[in-house]
Amino acid sequence: MDRSAEFRKWKAQCLSKADLSRKGSVDKDVVELVQFLNTRDQFFTTSSCAGRILLLDGGINGFEVQKQNCGWLLVTHKPCEKDDVIVALKKANGDATLKFEPFILHVQCQQLQDARILHSVAIDSGFRNSGITVGKRGKIMLGWMTKEDTLKAWLNRKSKPGRMWWVMPAPWEAKAGKS
Repeated sequence: MDRSAEFRKWKAQCLSKADLSRKGSVDKDVVELVQFLNTRDQFFTTSSCAGRILLLDGGINGFEVQKQNCGWLLVTHKPCEKDDVIVALKKANGDATLKFEPFILHVQCQQLQDARILHSVAIDSGFRNSGITVGKRGKIMLGWMTKEDTLKAWLNRKSKPGRMWWVMPAPWEAKAGKS
């Protein structure tokens, strides 16, 4: 099978599958971009997130919290208020992890030149951690992302009754807004 036909096969398979994310659908804020890319012959998206705030049940004890193996106390793709976090935190079994994960998009590209063009758009748009990978089977993937706006905070409720302690690794800074 030639590379072009193989790419079309991969695209048809990917776009015909059900969305397996916890949410089960593309985030409203990236639907237009995902649809735009998926209607182009040379691209298709394999995953996306418009950015989200997560409150995960469980703290850090020298190990990374795994999102797929823990309780999600709060997940939102929109700004939330302090009260939303506090209400969700009351459901925690102890410590919790508050995370902000910024926009991310994975795009499979038909040719390396297609990926380079899309990579330039991502970099020029401020997504400096974007990159291209070529897999063993010739799949060309673009990761469109930034790590600048990532935040992780550990919330500890056990230290003193009725008190919440926030611990954040320096030198991280919380930033608001979208690129």
